[in-house]
Amino acid sequence: MATTANVGFEEKLWLMADKLRGSMDSSEYKNVVLGLLFLKYVSDAFEEKHKELSEDEWADPEDKDEYEAENIFWVPKEARWSYIKDNAKKPEIGQIIDNAMLTIEKENTSLRGVLPKDYARPSLDKTRLGETIDLFSFKVGDKESQSNDVLGRVYEYFLSKFASAEGKNGGEFYTPSSVVKLLVEMVKPYKGRVYDPCCGSGGMFVQSEKFVEEHQGKLGDIAVYGQESNPTTWRLAKMNLAIRGIDSDLGKHNADTFHNDLHKGLKADYILANPPFNVSDWGGDRLKEDPRWAYGVPPVNNANYAWIQHMVSKLAPSGTAGFVLANGSMSTSTTSELEIRRNLVNADLVECIVTLPGQLFYSTQIPVCLWFLTRNKAKNGKRERRGEILFIDARKLGFMADRTHKELSVEDTKKITDIYHAWRGTNDQTYEDIPGFCKASKLEAVREHEYILTPGRYVGMEKVQEDAEKFEDKMTRLSSELAEQFAKSKKLEEEIRHSLRGIGYEV
Repeated sequence: MATTANVGFEEKLWLMADKLRGSMDSSEYKNVVLGLLFLKYVSDAFEEKHKELSEDEWADPEDKDEYEAENIFWVPKEARWSYIKDNAKKPEIGQIIDNAMLTIEKENTSLRGVLPKDYARPSLDKTRLGETIDLFSFKVGDKESQSNDVLGRVYEYFLSKFASAEGKNGGEFYTPSSVVKLLVEMVKPYKGRVYDPCCGSGGMFVQSEKFVEEHQGKLGDIAVYGQESNPTTWRLAKMNLAIRGIDSDLGKHNADTFHNDLHKGLKADYILANPPFNVSDWGGDRLKEDPRWAYGVPPVNNANYAWIQHMVSKLAPSGTAGFVLANGSMSTSTTSELEIRRNLVNADLVECIVTLPGQLFYSTQIPVCLWFLTRNKAKNGKRERRGEILFIDARKLGFMADRTHKELSVEDTKKITDIYHAWRGTNDQTYEDIPGFCKASKLEAVREHEYILTPGRYVGMEKVQEDAEKFEDKMTRLSSELAEQFAKSKKLEEEIRHSLRGIGYEV
């Protein structure tokens, strides 16, 4: 049962580096530490290649082209980790790091305006900053570390810790990895365009690339497109993807997806997203005539159905979207949302709904679900699924990874995805309804339920194992066991009374 709650050296690194925070709030600290991680990564990769070239008499270790040919960032001398570490105890270490970030951006156009450059600010304790630099003694960017995804493990662990520390606000940039993995395993982005309209720190893209890699595909077979409105989180995503060598188009700047769509002509083969839940101030009053609202105008006080329709508008003819929403989205009865949901169902766009267990998210205790939409059910897989929706009730799955948060285990993910792909006809299994867990329902049944999409309405009750014992035999056995318990209780009562009498108390 894999969990990120106990991952060894990452936790030790966090506990040591945490002393840097002091009076700094977590959102500031996040940029400080993840910026250092980025610097260490690009420097490790560079210095490994530099050493290799230095040992080749025909090569020039200071030739920038040698690095770019292997997708290694060019790191100027004053930005290399060896230089930073040598100067870690100097009072001007903050300025040295800022200069390192500036020179890396200058030499690598894809990073322009992305890296944090405020290490020289007076509020950042330079003694603690130097001590934190000393903690980064392990390799994260050399070939061996990359093959073991050392940076990925540290990065994900730190992001989860930041999300936990920042609570509601922190969770906006971080979707728990077990939820991301489930979405990716359901959608299976093998080849084509992958889009996330609210990409946060880029976790959906990282898992998509990992999925392709693990299934012997070519990373170049998928093209990544995303957008993020928060400027800090946008930079975080750019860093996250850059350190993994993932080519992406997140736009030239951060932007609001509803009011400044940076990918207007995009038609995506796969959409993976975790939109912010129940946003009330999304500016819907200025978008009432928007062409994306093909299934109805979403309410101005809740963006959930605006996100749904935006994603539908981005789907390629055989594209599939998988995204997280609050449970209320499945059953809301407000006039506009009910109309949109009715139209989506009647257009046969809704493919599958999964309710998840609680306590998965750092940012909210609101119960969540997964929606899966597709433009053409008939073309995905061998099984005929037109006019049908698969409902999965996974609320009983998951395990407590720590005192307050749950995770989905590998087995949980497999149970959900196997059912989904059996129903789709995209694996070798035969689909069957499982009472209490999954049900393939015709659209007529959904209409009878007034277009409410909550799986609990459809999957029924879990089968209770039949009891073969006869009623008379069971009552005789239970009566005998109860009489035995009464006798033990009476004996214990007398022993207690006797003990109390011994110290002068009568009961």
